[in-house]
Amino acid sequence: MASDSRLTFKEMCAQFDVTPRTLRYYEYIELLSPEREGRSRFYHPREVARMKLIMRGRKFGFPLEDIRQWLDMYNSDPQNRAQMEAVIEFADKQMGELLSRKQQIEESIAELQTLRDQVAAGL
Repeated sequence: MASDSRLTFKEMCAQFDVTPRTLRYYEYIELLSPEREGRSRFYHPREVARMKLIMRGRKFGFPLEDIRQWLDMYNSDPQNRAQMEAVIEFADKQMGELLSRKQQIEESIAELQTLRDQVAAGL
């Protein structure tokens, strides 16, 4: 991080390997709120931490609205029991979705392998 513990817009894009358009979009939908100085944007540690959570949520396949709710819960009181239960519910739901996708992918791979083997046998 920069000496004043802020990241510039460009540094933020590089650190999280996102496009400027993505970062501006997260700002537009109010997932991030960088400090502005003229046309420049600066991201303090709080915004960097939020971006880490956003990226983790995206990696897990969560929709942005679920990520927003997750961030809101985290910001208000990360140790609140009801909020922790809500995170567990979000995670359980998403794990079900990912397992379903995994099964679909495994079925597609098996079908493609069968097709490939049939074509190879005909050579």
